[in-house]
Amino acid sequence: MRKGTGGGTGEANRRASRRAEYAEATRRAVIDEARRLFSEKGYFATKVDDIAVAARVSPATVYVIGGKQGLLRILVDQWSVAPEVEKTQQQLTESEDGAEILQVVAGITRRMREDYGDIMRVVLTTAPHDATAAEGLAVATRRYRDGTAIAARRLAELNVLRDGVDAAEALDILWFYFGYAGFFTLVDDNGWSYARAEQWLLDAARRALLRPQSGN
Repeated sequence: MRKGTGGGTGEANRRASRRAEYAEATRRAVIDEARRLFSEKGYFATKVDDIAVAARVSPATVYVIGGKQGLLRILVDQWSVAPEVEKTQQQLTESEDGAEILQVVAGITRRMREDYGDIMRVVLTTAPHDATAAEGLAVATRRYRDGTAIAARRLAELNVLRDGVDAAEALDILWFYFGYAGFFTLVDDNGWSYARAEQWLLDAARRALLRPQSGN
């Protein structure tokens, strides 16, 4: 009887595991389709039914996951707490070279635009007209600036900033180049490649922030 009980328990566990895997796959499909539709059609033009049809689920399933508002919050979290952000912050904290710090900032900014730029655009265009998007943008911006502040503080600690520039002003300058506008302007409006935009912003930030080396 013990053997039979154990077998029954094992089968129950496998069924529970399969249900969990299916539920996660369903959740992932709904999030992915919401992201695609929000980007292609816009947040307001996308209906819950559209997401349900695209993900091949019922509208009720979309509502269980959070509906449009909940999905937008999930997408904001995907972007603003992406795993590469924490890794980059560690790099910034440990770096001993000002030029390297700026290179890391430029690199992660480009990577985030390439990986999550569609989400950023949706939130930025929706926020002026929707409280949920505005709340999400505020949270994401706070996280974004807090991460950028690590670079500014490290530059100040290394004493490589131009005379008269402290950590607070360095953060403002970094935000000017590596906040939302820089890459979107150069890539979307000007048609530059991401590589060209990254290099230009990096060079401009170096000139604006770092003390010139002797002989330059």
